[in-house]
Amino acid sequence: MKKRVTLTFPKRAIHQPITYRLAKDFNVAANIIRAQVAPNQIGKLVVELSGDIDQLEEAISWLEDHDIGVSQANREILIDEDSCVHCGLCTGVCPTRALTLAPDTFKLNFARSRCIVCEQCIPTCPVQAISTNL
Repeated sequence: MKKRVTLTFPKRAIHQPITYRLAKDFNVAANIIRAQVAPNQIGKLVVELSGDIDQLEEAISWLEDHDIGVSQANREILIDEDSCVHCGLCTGVCPTRALTLAPDTFKLNFARSRCIVCEQCIPTCPVQAISTNL
């Protein structure tokens, strides 16, 4: 089973080897989608956790017991078709090629199933036509 979650680390927990502990102690793989971690600051990781449902629940409980905030990441990328000018800048930063330009029409195509919600496209859009639902 897979779960996408956002982990929020207090300043004192930044240096903990979280992904190592998840893998070693719970047999849960953590695919890091987005990271904002710096010394002496609150850190955030958006991760996709994979493993057995019971192990996932145990791992999440362990994270919460160590004062690491866990919230379900149900975010989605939204594209405002009325604002989009189909410039293609977002396609250059999309790591999964969820955003592409149609070769014949040069219109933006969005393959939602490929999107990992890394949000790299949001600051790249010059007309702010890309956002998230939360």
